[in-house]
Amino acid sequence: MFKLQENGTNVKREITAGLTTFLTMVYIIVVNPIILHDAGIPFEQVFTATIIATVIGTLWMAFMANYPIAIAPGMGMNAYFAYSVVGSHGDITYMTAFSAVFISGLLFIALSLTSFREKLIIAIPENLKHGITAGIGLFIAFLGLRMTGLIADHPTNLVQLGDLHSPVALLALAGLAVSIVLMVLRINGALFIGMLITGTIAYFTGQLTITDVVAFPSLPDGLIVTNPIAAIGDVIQHQLYAVVFSFLLITIFDTTGTMIAIAQQAGLMKGNIMPRARQALLADSVAATAGAVFGTSPTSAYIESSTGVAAGGRTGLTSVVIAALFIIAAFFGPLVSAVSGLSAITAPALIIVGCLMMESVAKITWHELDEAFPAFLIILSMPLTSSITTGMALGFISYPLLKVIRGKFRDVHPLVYVFAVLFFYQLIFLPH
Repeated sequence: MFKLQENGTNVKREITAGLTTFLTMVYIIVVNPIILHDAGIPFEQVFTATIIATVIGTLWMAFMANYPIAIAPGMGMNAYFAYSVVGSHGDITYMTAFSAVFISGLLFIALSLTSFREKLIIAIPENLKHGITAGIGLFIAFLGLRMTGLIADHPTNLVQLGDLHSPVALLALAGLAVSIVLMVLRINGALFIGMLITGTIAYFTGQLTITDVVAFPSLPDGLIVTNPIAAIGDVIQHQLYAVVFSFLLITIFDTTGTMIAIAQQAGLMKGNIMPRARQALLADSVAATAGAVFGTSPTSAYIESSTGVAAGGRTGLTSVVIAALFIIAAFFGPLVSAVSGLSAITAPALIIVGCLMMESVAKITWHELDEAFPAFLIILSMPLTSSITTGMALGFISYPLLKVIRGKFRDVHPLVYVFAVLFFYQLIFLPH
């Protein structure tokens, strides 16, 4: 089924690769519920939904596309959901927000079945893509610093250095130091191991209390989205068009770029063509739609899959192993819940992931101001406005304006002008 010999691999190598990828990305079952819990969603709901969406997407990737690529709720999208959609709209509950995720997932599936998705990716300027990635990274790192009190409120300057003598701050600094050392030493599963070590320190210093370890997975809220018509009604009633568009846009180019990069690393590309691309793209869109039904933010292809590829993974058998390990992890909800209650254990992962996403800054064409300034606006405004959508809006509005001023209006894809108008309307007339 997986054509192991044809792809130059074997069962042992695929199992090792699956275990490697799992260890590098399993932190998501801790971090994702913490972030979405801030939107009012029960921890158990997000924990179980995260695993369900991961298993669905990763198994689709395994059996339909035969790629060693894992799918799971994306970092950045969870923060956007919790703090820019639910967190900044007084009348938008997480139930309503999941309707927007569900509709964006359906649109994602429709686009994945056509060539329009590729056209959309080409239409978006590269510098805006890099700016969005870096901006989300800075936003995530800022959240990690705020969660632990390493950064505190200031009456006039908004933020200031927090109390470094507090037990939570000291534990966070210790966890960050340990995780960074492990990352620098290129140890597989560095973020997860860092959490384990930080959790152990917290346990012996009395900051962490563990009562139960294993329990059967549960969904306290049941299914979140059960009626597509009602979901469409929620989007229309609350005018969540910009939210749907933002989920769709970020997920599209983030997932596609990651898949292509991993396929190239594994030597699975045929020239510039990714075989079975449509089946692979559907894995993410199907998982995103299913995730909204159970209660988690949009999914994405995980760049951590590259560690499994480096360990020899070449086929969907690697993905099957990843999915199986996540199913096993589903029974350790009480342990994960206890760990998640102490932000110092998980915040270092947010800060480090934010740092990794800032790599995109180096790819921005800084010597061309009409290219650089829109990207700069995105990076600056996302953390300062606590809104990923606002950052994207400022970038997409300023980019075509500057091109028109320079007389380069023909260099801008027509879709970018459409996006600029939509974002302008959203900023002026819709709540944000």
